[in-house]
Amino acid sequence: MTADEDTLFEEALLNGRMCIVSRRSLPAEALIRFVVAPDGSLVPDLRRRLPGRGAHVEARREVVETAVRKGLFRRAFKGAGIVEAGLADTVDALLAKSALGALGLARKAGQLATGGAKVEAEVRSGRALALLQARDGAPDGLRKMEGARHAALRDGRARQMPLFRPFVSDELGLALGGVNVIHAAVLAGNAGAALLRRLEALEFYRGESPDATIMDSERAEGGVPGRDGRSEAFLGQEAEA
Repeated sequence: MTADEDTLFEEALLNGRMCIVSRRSLPAEALIRFVVAPDGSLVPDLRRRLPGRGAHVEARREVVETAVRKGLFRRAFKGAGIVEAGLADTVDALLAKSALGALGLARKAGQLATGGAKVEAEVRSGRALALLQARDGAPDGLRKMEGARHAALRDGRARQMPLFRPFVSDELGLALGGVNVIHAAVLAGNAGAALLRRLEALEFYRGESPDATIMDSERAEGGVPGRDGRSEAFLGQEAEA
C-alpha cells in the first residue's frame, strides 16, 4: 500500500461505518463488524456489541472473501486474529441462524402465517409484508402462491411484497417446531419487521434477489415465457387458480 492508502485504511478502522475493503462509508446495517476473540480467533460480531477494536466489512459474501484473500483482517488487527478457513461460510451460517430464530419469534407473536390456505389468504389480501417459501417446495405449489402475490401487487392490494426463498422445508420446519412448512407469510408487527430485516440481510449477503421466483428459474431453463404480456397473462391465470 502507498502512504495515502495506509492513511485511508487507518481511517476506515477508526470510522465505525467504513468498510476496510472498499473504504466506503455505509449504514451500520450494511456492515459486519469483526473482532479478535480472547482465544485469538477472528469472529463476526453481528450485533456489534463485543468489546475491543473492530474492523467493518460490507455485509456481502464476496466482500468478506476479498478481505480474507487480501489479508486485510490481519492488517487491521496488526497481525493478530486467526482467520479460519471458511469465514464467509461462518458468517452465512450465523445470518441464517439469526433469520431462523426470528422466524420462531414472529410465529409466537402471531406475525407469521403458515399453511397453504392461511398464507394465500394473507397474500391475496395484501396484508402480508413478505412471502417466504421453501426452496424445495413443489413447483406447482410455489407458482400458485407466487401468482397470488403478483395478483395482490397488480390489483393494488399491496405496494410491495418481497419473496424470500433462502431455506429448505426441513430448515423451516425445525425452526417452527417440527411441522412441515412450504409457505409462510410475514405479517405486520415488531417481530414480523425484525424477521423481514434478517431475511433481507441474509439475501443481501448471499447476493440473491428477494424477488427471484420459481418462474424466473424455469424461464431461465426455457420452460416459461419471458416477463412480457404473455407472462403477465400467465401470472394472472395463476392468481385466479
